[in-house]
Amino acid sequence: MKKFFICFLSLSFLCVHFANAQEDTVSFFNNMEDSTDLIVDEKTLIGENIDSLFALWYIKNTIESNEMQQEVAASSGPIYFSDSVYAECLAKIPTTFPLVYNQDVKSWIEMYLRRGKYLIPSLLGLGQYYFPMIEPVLDQYDIPLELKYLTIVESALNPRAVSRTGATGLWQFMYATGKMYGLNVNSLVDERRDPAKETVVAAQFLRDLYKIYGDWALVIAAYNCGPGNVNKAIRRSGGRTNFWEIYQYLPRETRGYVPAFISVNYIMTNYKQHGYSPVKVNMPSYHDTVMVTNKLHFGQVEGVLGVSIEMLRELNPQYKKDIVPGDIAPAPLRLPDDCSAKFVEQEKEIYAFKDSIFFAPSVNYEVVAQQAYVASQRSGYRYDPEPCDASIPAGTSKLTYTVKSGDTFGFIANWYDVKLAKLKCWNNIESNKLSIGQKLVVYVPTKKLNSYKNVDNMTFAEKQAMSSNNIVSQSKNSGKPLDNRFEYYTIKKGDNLSTIASRYPGISDTDIMNINGFTAADVRRLQIGQIIKIRKK
Repeated sequence: MKKFFICFLSLSFLCVHFANAQEDTVSFFNNMEDSTDLIVDEKTLIGENIDSLFALWYIKNTIESNEMQQEVAASSGPIYFSDSVYAECLAKIPTTFPLVYNQDVKSWIEMYLRRGKYLIPSLLGLGQYYFPMIEPVLDQYDIPLELKYLTIVESALNPRAVSRTGATGLWQFMYATGKMYGLNVNSLVDERRDPAKETVVAAQFLRDLYKIYGDWALVIAAYNCGPGNVNKAIRRSGGRTNFWEIYQYLPRETRGYVPAFISVNYIMTNYKQHGYSPVKVNMPSYHDTVMVTNKLHFGQVEGVLGVSIEMLRELNPQYKKDIVPGDIAPAPLRLPDDCSAKFVEQEKEIYAFKDSIFFAPSVNYEVVAQQAYVASQRSGYRYDPEPCDASIPAGTSKLTYTVKSGDTFGFIANWYDVKLAKLKCWNNIESNKLSIGQKLVVYVPTKKLNSYKNVDNMTFAEKQAMSSNNIVSQSKNSGKPLDNRFEYYTIKKGDNLSTIASRYPGISDTDIMNINGFTAADVRRLQIGQIIKIRKK
């Protein structure tokens, strides 16, 4: 004990930070009632995490599929075993962590089984995506691999889960602890939501706690309630350092935290015996990372490469407003494996795609984010895709386009001046993949039919040039004199309406659009050398 308290004092500064940062970490145990029998209130204890889990768009899409509904309908309900079976199965799990079996653990096991209809298959499916990333990091820091299941107890494997006290991410780190361990948190980026980076910090945190206690059960308890509370429980117990011996002196939520962790180990190891199997989560099996060196909006990537915004959000949950601030410092962007090479090849086109719209000074990104995300009951977030609208606008005519090498949905939509979502809906397509020779239906204004008829026969360069044509018949191109009542500006390489407006105090990009009579489609076609009005003299 003397050695322990010397160690404790030497690390007191670290402990204070840990306690302040992490003791309020919230999982689904906040309102547990005092009871010697650990009465389990399912609605209170795990309801919030289940809401958070099912708010994920890929889980929601999976559990609403016909296949999943049929699977659930065919299931006969949870299968329970005797105490001896539970105890024997826990004893067979290879671990350095003492997986003690008692009635508290049994309560948690059977609660998971009762709530497991969608919960367990979803967690198993998510585990196939996240655990191969988590395990090597834990191994590198010599952390028992079974501690990966803390992410289930903490967040139900939702990287955007946010507790009522602000703990965030798979591992539910508080702001101060994240900053102390080097995670970047600002208005645009929250690296606590980056599964890879937060896992490294979690491993470092667990390692540092183990240096204090030398016992993984106490480490897990301290991860939940903070070292301050664990040390207090040790003192009140007369210096005992076994979790079950200090159990009654710990905060109420922590008394359930370790049994819940043990029960998750049981469920994730023995799910087959209870009739469960993983669902296929709609996430790419492989992804690659590119470095972004300019300001980038997810909508630009979707527009050019056809990777949906919701997919980009799930692969890159650290970007809170769908913006990658690569202009401040090179920033990573995860993409499906087959898109990374395309990004590098078309990087300039991606940065330039509708940049004056995505980065207009008038854009309120708080409003954009609130519109894009719908709060779940637990203050996590989910993305609700815009419903498919295949209606045909009045005054339009039908054309057919044949897909060619290098085409993307974003390019095609841009060439015909239609919304990407409309183009997909008209053709009853949900994925982003196109095949050479594939026929796509598109509807364009009848009045402009002749100008769109030849698009299908143009080369790629001609189509790109066409979509950037000069939309203002003035200046040297038309030979008409400029109106001397206005100030003018000649567009240069790298310009957009936002950068142009910044040169003129009191003028916004919206003012320039209004004075020139530009629509959003017109702005997309602005080109180098074009002369535009800025303001009246």
